[in-house]
Amino acid sequence: MNSLELAQTLARILDAKQAADIRIVDVRGASSITDFHILATGTSSPHLRALSSELRQQLKEHKVTGYRGSGTPDSGWIVSDCVDVIVHIFSPEARAYYDLDGLWKTKPVVPLDAG
Repeated sequence: MNSLELAQTLARILDAKQAADIRIVDVRGASSITDFHILATGTSSPHLRALSSELRQQLKEHKVTGYRGSGTPDSGWIVSDCVDVIVHIFSPEARAYYDLDGLWKTKPVVPLDAG
């Protein structure tokens, strides 16, 4: 699975678990550490926990190696580093505060259903 396919798969997993405002940001050529960032919002700490848990489970099922995670639901920001794709799951407040959307506003956004 290439990095775009992985990003699409992970975004669909988050969408199926009711994550809000999912954006896949294409940073190929602009970042030396990853190809895509996925930004998603959960509604509460339990929702953030469920999104992160489902993501971990699906990464195992898809045999994605090299995965690392950090952050806690109570912090409002959970990061899942899948090497070529980095997933950020935010509370609404943390997403507004850290404003990664603004940081990458000039980068292309891949539609959820693109492939």
